[in-house]
Amino acid sequence: MDIPQKLSDKPAIQKLSQLSLGPTITTHDRFRLAPTEQVKLAATAISLNVRLRSSDMPLHMQERALNYTRSLLDDSDSAPKSLPKFNPTHLARALKKEFDTLYGPAWHCVVGTSFGSFVTHSPGGFVYFCIDSLSVLLFKTEVLLVKEPGA
Repeated sequence: MDIPQKLSDKPAIQKLSQLSLGPTITTHDRFRLAPTEQVKLAATAISLNVRLRSSDMPLHMQERALNYTRSLLDDSDSAPKSLPKFNPTHLARALKKEFDTLYGPAWHCVVGTSFGSFVTHSPGGFVYFCIDSLSVLLFKTEVLLVKEPGA
């Protein structure tokens, strides 16, 4: 694959984005990435062996999800054999906790090799990607405070 000489070469940028992120990726208009951001995200995805499927999330949050997931998987691969084998539930819990800490509460995460979903999420709070043989769905819901009647 030829790397484009200039970042202003739109056909080359579109081709690189399609090759690395795949034709099935969808984004919402409010988070449509600029061509240079698309190339940056595509390079991150390639380097981490990630296939980004769908996203409604700003670039920095997508990169955080991809990098953090890869680091968790790599840490479990290098763990001593005396520790239990990797568990998708632990990955989901760690990713949820990381995003709750960084970006506020009400993040949800599903990790597995075969699952279906249909979720409602807050604007800017959804990413679905595959890393190695695992699929990861991370999304945020809105938290509303419940007021007691008469208060």
